Order: sequence, then C-alpha cells, then structure tokens
Amino acid sequence: MTVLISTVDLIIFIVYLVGMLGVGFYFMRRNKDIDDYYVGGRSMNSLHIGLSVVATDVGGGFSIGLGGLGFAIGLAGSWMLFTGLIGAWLSAVLLIPRVFKLINKHQLFTFPEIFLHLFNKRVALVAGIVSGIGYIGFTSAQILAGAKLASATFPTLNLNQAVLIMGITAVVYTVFGGLKAVIYTDTVQWLLLMVGLIFIGIPLGYKAIGGWEGIQSTLDPSFLDITNVSWQQLVNWGITIIPIWFIGMTLYQRIYASRNEKTARKAWFIAGIFEWPIMAFMGVLLGLFARVAVQQGLFEGLGYGALSEMDSEMGLPVMLRTVLPAGLMGLMMSAYFSAIMSTADSCLMAASGNLVTDILSSFLPVKKEKLLKYSQWATLALGAVALLLATLMTNVLDLMLLSYSFMVSGLLVPLLAAIFFKNKNPAAALLAMITGGTTTLVLELLKKQEMLSMPLGLDPNIFGISLSLVVYLLFSEILKDSKNGTYHH
Repeated sequence: MTVLISTVDLIIFIVYLVGMLGVGFYFMRRNKDIDDYYVGGRSMNSLHIGLSVVATDVGGGFSIGLGGLGFAIGLAGSWMLFTGLIGAWLSAVLLIPRVFKLINKHQLFTFPEIFLHLFNKRVALVAGIVSGIGYIGFTSAQILAGAKLASATFPTLNLNQAVLIMGITAVVYTVFGGLKAVIYTDTVQWLLLMVGLIFIGIPLGYKAIGGWEGIQSTLDPSFLDITNVSWQQLVNWGITIIPIWFIGMTLYQRIYASRNEKTARKAWFIAGIFEWPIMAFMGVLLGLFARVAVQQGLFEGLGYGALSEMDSEMGLPVMLRTVLPAGLMGLMMSAYFSAIMSTADSCLMAASGNLVTDILSSFLPVKKEKLLKYSQWATLALGAVALLLATLMTNVLDLMLLSYSFMVSGLLVPLLAAIFFKNKNPAAALLAMITGGTTTLVLELLKKQEMLSMPLGLDPNIFGISLSLVVYLLFSEILKDSKNGTYHH
C-alpha cells in the first residue's frame, strides 16, 4: 500500500509541477514588454490582486512556519498573522492613495523608484540593493519550505534533493512567466490551498488524533489558550511584519498592476481578512494537530518517537503524510506547494526588478526593447543565488523573519519620510537606510551566535528602526541645505 500511495501521490505532484511550468511558457509567449513582465500590464482586478497579495505574503513559508508555531505554542501562534491584517488595512488607508498620486505622474515599476522621485538617484540605488538582498533571502526561505514539505512527504528524497527540485521549478516558471503569470496562478493556487485545508487536511487530521477528546486528553491546556503569548512576542511580530506592507516590493508591484486606486485598496482589504483569522487559525490548527499526533505516538513508525526528535516545522508535513490516503495526499501536497510557489515566484520577481530597474539601470543604460530579455536573465541568475542560499539554511521562519527585518529596518523610516514628512532630505534618508539595516543585521547575527541578548527579549528590528529614525531626524536638521544629497559647508 505504501508503494501505491507514493506512486499515485508522486504522479499527481509531477503533473502539478509540469502544469506550473506550462503556465510559465504560456505567458512567456504573451509577455510583450517589461510592463507585462513586472507589473502585469497594469490592468488586474481586485480579486486577482487580493488573492495574489495574501498568497505572496502568507504563502507556503508562513504556512509551514505557522504550522511550526502551532506545534510549538498552540493557538496563540495565530496572532503572528493578525499583524498581517493590521498592516494590510493600514496600507490600504494610508499608503495606497499617496502612491497613486505618484503613479499618475510617473510610470513606476519598483518600490525604490518612489525614492528616485521623492529623494534622488543615490537613495533609490541603495534602496534597490537593500530590497534585492532581502528578497533573495525570502525566496530562499520559500524554496526551503517546499523542500521540507517534499522531503517529509516523499521519504526517498533528502532535503538537498528536494531543494533542487523545488528551486529549479520555481525559478524556471518565474523566468518565463513574469508577474501576469504569477498573479493569475496565485488566485488558482491560493484557492487550491484553502480548499485542501478546509476539506482535506483539517478534517482528516482532526479525525486521526481522536477529535476534541484526543486533543484535550493529550495536550497541556496552555496550547488551547489564545492568550498564551508574551507582550514582547506580539511587539516583535508587529514591528517585523506590519511595516513590510509599506516597504515590500512584491506589494508595490501589485499596486502598480491594479487598474486604479479603488481596485488596489479593495484588494488590500480582501487580503487582510484572508490573513487573519482565516489562514492564521488553519495554519496553527494543523501544527497543533501534529503535536497531538506526536504525543500520541502516531509518528513512531516514521522514526519520530518523541517530541525532541521532531523539528517543529516538520510536524505538519509529517502529519499530512501519515493521515492522508493515496491521491488525497498528492492533492494536499500540491496545495501546499502552490502556496510556496506563489511566494517564491513573487519574491524572485521583486529581486529581479530591483536588480534590473533600480541597480543595473543606474550604471548601464539599456534600450527598452532589450529590458524584457535582460529581466529574464536577471531572474535566472538571482534564482540560482537563492537556491544556493536555501541549501545553507535550516529554519524557514528564521530566514524569512531575518530577511524581513533587514528590509524593514533599512527602508521603513526613509519611506515614511518620503511619503509623510514635509522635510525630505536625501542625505539623511541615505544615512538612515544604511544605519537601520546594518544595525539590525549585526544585532541579529550576534543574537544567533549567543554573543548578545536583547533587552526585555525585544527584536533587534526595534533598535534598528529606532536608530534609523534618530539618524534621519538628526541629519535632516544638520543637512537642511542638502536637498540634492550634498553636504552644507
């Protein structure tokens, strides 16, 4: 029976991967220029955009990460995505109307181009570098999430083999398809995940562990307590995730792809509701079910006899492998891979846009008719870098949050200054950007090496953003006459 299950599920999974590659090739033939490739022709509706936004933001990385949180702390882990709802709705109200004022004046492709028009070329260049580095890391996290899922599902695959399969598929599909393919398939992929979780994963998982009686008799009550989370953890999630809605390149690409301001705002409200409570609770529930299954000994036949032997992020995929029958497991795995692909391709597109539009174009002017080809080559090269990075990391959520923190600390304060401050000083923005990103990165690395502990257990991001703000306010006063980025003497 095991052979039958593996064969049937593998066939379903291969058909899914081939289908995704087919979509990429289809849109390759329809992409006429860089406008199609990076911003989907600027003609997308709110439902496609909204589902694409939540698919990109939550995706497979946070799906696997949420499962890990549910496994580790229970229902309280759902609060991590509450910050996504807050970020989406704040962005819809405060950011999108201001961005569309710029769009009406300039044809924007990337997030750092906002700095180009509101500060200067140097600020936009550094922002492009910071954003590009962050999104390469985030793409790697998605590839790693897919690899963990694949290696847990198909025992014949080790983690590195799974990384290669996931990475190559995601990269090739994205290189050919561009953003229009990404957004259209995001809608289908996200709906596939929702249907898979609601009608397959959760019901069968719940039944396998003995329902409510099995949960109550197995788990410590703290796992069912939604308030079982510290204020420091809530602050850390908030300061890391809410700002990404203001500085995320993947999100700006979808703002630019929207038909108009009303479409974009509606899409962001839709995305917020899908973030929390819908996806938040489904993700942690499955992780919680996995913990119950481990404690009940359901995974002993797979070599996981105790909690200490189980990586929290592996609990969810191992549970699905245990409880799902032939065919259904293949469909559920395809659903999760869909979510992972939705985020991986979007992040890779973002990094590619930063490299071509914000960085290379600053040094090497390229004819517009050649931009599409250069963009595809850039996507391929960055995909290879992300693939390599994925082989060097072990924890999906850590890699994602580290990438988030680096971008947020470097880009949030300059963005707020560009959009909301009357005093827009390019030199101060540049210094704030470098200070914030570097501070958080150094603190994160020292923390991971256990060479430094953060006061009150707060996230290094808080200190990076705070220092970035102090630097901007201080130097914007000192350098009042440096509007063009030159110091006053």
